[in-house]
This record gives sequence, structure tokens and C-alpha cells, in this order.
Amino acid sequence: MFSAVIANRLFSRLSQVAWRPSVVGAVSVRGYHGDAPGSSGQYLIEIPLPPWQEKVGEPIDVKRRRLLYESRKRGMLENCILLSLFAKQYLNTMTEAQLRQYDRLINEPSNDWDIYYWATEAQPTPPDYQGEVMNLLQEFAKNRQQEQRLRAPDLEYLDPGTH
Repeated sequence: MFSAVIANRLFSRLSQVAWRPSVVGAVSVRGYHGDAPGSSGQYLIEIPLPPWQEKVGEPIDVKRRRLLYESRKRGMLENCILLSLFAKQYLNTMTEAQLRQYDRLINEPSNDWDIYYWATEAQPTPPDYQGEVMNLLQEFAKNRQQEQRLRAPDLEYLDPGTH
């Protein structure tokens, strides 16, 4: 039993070290490590994820529908609500360049908490994700109109006839 505990700790530590990004401040290797703020990460194993790749040549209407879906189906409820309401308000008026920025922002980082902390300005946004779309998202997250944002919008906004 004692040796199993030691082996588990050793494997966990080796796994964490092996998958960490080699470049500080850049997303060089994607991996889900599952730790929460303040967690020591002692018993966690980092799982490598395939690198995000932009969908080149994707029709703009397909990209909007995909991003709408991906904004709604997140790894954490806070981002489901924040990103789906943001997408409802802005996605149909975004330029192609803005859609590419938004696609990268919500799909390249492997940890939804990072996106949430950047959007709410609890942590500084890395330069790779700072831009026009992040500025819009950060302003949207401030909720200056004090709207009730307790759940994702109804699905009727997915109907192309309602835009």
C-alpha cells in the first residue's frame, strides 16, 4: 500500500512536469490539468489535448453557427452563460477577422477558467488573446446595464429568421 502511494505521487509529479508548456506566457502545448485556483495539484495528471487549429475555408454562416454552439456548451456554467449571452448580442455583427479572434479565444485555451478570469479581468489577458473581441467581451462582462444573467438565452436565437 505504501509503495502504491509513493508510485502514484511520483507518476503525478512526472506527468505534471512532462506536459507543462515550455514557453511561459504562450500556449505551446494544450493540456487539461483540472486544477482549481489555490489547488496544489498534487494528485492531478495533466492530459494532453490536440492542438487547436483554425478551420480554414469554413463558410462564415457555418462558423457563426458553430461558434454559437461552442459559446453555449462550455466546461463550466459561468462561461456557458457569459459566452452564450455575448454570442447572442455580438456574433451576427462580427466581421470575419473578429470571428477568427473569437474562435481562437474560446477554443485554443484548454482551461475555461482562464477565459473567465480574462473576461472578468480577474487576471491579465495574455497578449495573444488581447484584442478587439476580448475588449468587447470584457466590457460585456461588466454588465453595466445590470441585466439578470442567471442562465443561457433560450434556443430561439439560433433560428436564422430572428436575426
